[in-house]
Amino acid sequence: MADPASDRPDPNPGALRWGAILFALAAGLMLWPMWPPLVLAAWFAVLARPLMDWFSRILRGGHRAAAALTLLLLLLVLVPIGLFLASLISAAVELVQTLLKSPGGKEALESIVSGGAGDDVQIGLSDIVPLAKQYGERAFGLVATIAGATAAGIFGIFVFVLAAYAFLAEGPQTTAWVQDHLPIAPRNFRRFAAAFTETGRGLVIGLGVTGIIQGMTATVAYLALGIPRALVLGVLTALASFIPSVGTALVWIPIAVGLALTGRWVSAIIMAAIGVLVIGVIDNLLRPLLSRHGSLKLPSFVLLVSMFGGLATVGGWGLLLGPLVVRLAVEAVSIERDERLARTGAAPAEQGPDASPPP
Repeated sequence: MADPASDRPDPNPGALRWGAILFALAAGLMLWPMWPPLVLAAWFAVLARPLMDWFSRILRGGHRAAAALTLLLLLLVLVPIGLFLASLISAAVELVQTLLKSPGGKEALESIVSGGAGDDVQIGLSDIVPLAKQYGERAFGLVATIAGATAAGIFGIFVFVLAAYAFLAEGPQTTAWVQDHLPIAPRNFRRFAAAFTETGRGLVIGLGVTGIIQGMTATVAYLALGIPRALVLGVLTALASFIPSVGTALVWIPIAVGLALTGRWVSAIIMAAIGVLVIGVIDNLLRPLLSRHGSLKLPSFVLLVSMFGGLATVGGWGLLLGPLVVRLAVEAVSIERDERLARTGAAPAEQGPDASPPP
């Protein structure tokens, strides 16, 4: 027989509440090192939901569709990105070394569009042993660091793929469970979830796609003009597109100046024309169009500062975590204000253009 006392309410709800809080904090602490792949996987599942529904109708099963979509992600996205990064790192290191060796600003601009001093360096067989003795310990440390970063990257990719499959297959059920068990009202949870989704769409679609297209266009132009390290400069152009006002001009203007300083006036004029008439027009036309499908309700200045702050705090992944934390903080303040006005019976104040409307 069941013990009737087992159905009674807990006589000490405060202890149970604090125990739940402590266990939740401990779980968050355990999951914290894996937050970047988990956040990316959640955003991927949200953005891929229409494609997931289409796969489900074809394959007649949610788990089958999730497995097929995850496999396509791994083969068509992650593998090419890994190969791209492997070739990009060495070229980026070479560019930085060339710029650091330049004695002045004029020489630095010229080195961007030329081979640089590093291209003439030759190491003979007889130099290997002295170099190994001189830099062996430093090289070993560098290799160990790279190996550790590689292992962490591989593990992160594994977690991302596994989480992407889980969020695709069980995403709606997981969201419903979290909404039912979190100690906040369901309407407020939906607002936090909407802000989370909005941040992913804004960064990936509104900013990311525009930057990628600008970077690809710039890379083609750099290759056509015979500029070395075009791939690295193209990536820098894509990253510069996040900077308001200046944008991609931060990269292609120095390249055009460097071409002019080296006497390649025709190439310099062509580079300037492509920068203004092609790369700039892409930003002015494509960004508003993509903003309809993914706009981040943060001012450009706040977005940029949050990226830099996240980068300084937690490293490269902070470029994503910074805007996400700031956006959720803005939503939390907005929710608290609306709840306070609802308790006092006052009419909500008119919201600014960067605030989320209440549900």
